Amino acid sequence: MTSATGPERRVIALDGPSGSGKSTVARGVARVLGLPYVDTGATYRAATLAVLRAQVDLADPVAVERVVAAARIELSTDPGAPGVRLDGEDVSTEIRGPEVTAAVSAVSAVAGVRDRLVALQRGLARNGAVMEGRDIGTVVLADAPVKVFLDADQEVRAARRAAEEQAGVTADGGAVVAAVAVDLARRDRLDSSRAASPLQAAPDAVHVDATALDAEQVIARVLQLAEAAGVRPAR
Repeated sequence: MTSATGPERRVIALDGPSGSGKSTVARGVARVLGLPYVDTGATYRAATLAVLRAQVDLADPVAVERVVAAARIELSTDPGAPGVRLDGEDVSTEIRGPEVTAAVSAVSAVAGVRDRLVALQRGLARNGAVMEGRDIGTVVLADAPVKVFLDADQEVRAARRAAEEQAGVTADGGAVVAAVAVDLARRDRLDSSRAASPLQAAPDAVHVDATALDAEQVIARVLQLAEAAGVRPAR
């Protein structure tokens, strides 16, 4: 946990469901404030890739936890060059593939996996950070001075995620968005109902609805909250 004084208080916790724009906003805020950017989702995806490569049963929490405990996960905290390495290999692209996406909720629901990765995430934020995920304000950085819960209508989230994945929605864009919407609904349900650190807003988080806002507008709003809390750009 963070303490009441020192550089570790320069932390911003940004939570929200898939497709809400957390990564873009967190990177933008981190660049302005001169803080490390911590994508906790990338650590869970790297752990999931390790489990898939080990070919263990996703329904066996003991086996899943054992694989993740043996994996070496390293995260780049440069907001201009985010990335993740698994056992020394750059897997930044591979972890975004459909196989990992389909399995990450199951792996991240294992309490032992979360315990290990939360320790890693807190270590990365020891000198301050903008950290995004699903349990940052409630678990990882529960005493962060700035907590934001970012959300948007599911249709908007699906369209944005489809555009990212397809590099622009084409003639069959409607079908692509519909498929992404189904997957987002599945992940929302799993992430919100898991026993270990479910997706939920911290009681003291500021809710930001990004449905009608672009990334720059959301970044500006988060920076306003940071300024009000005394979290200012590094000098």
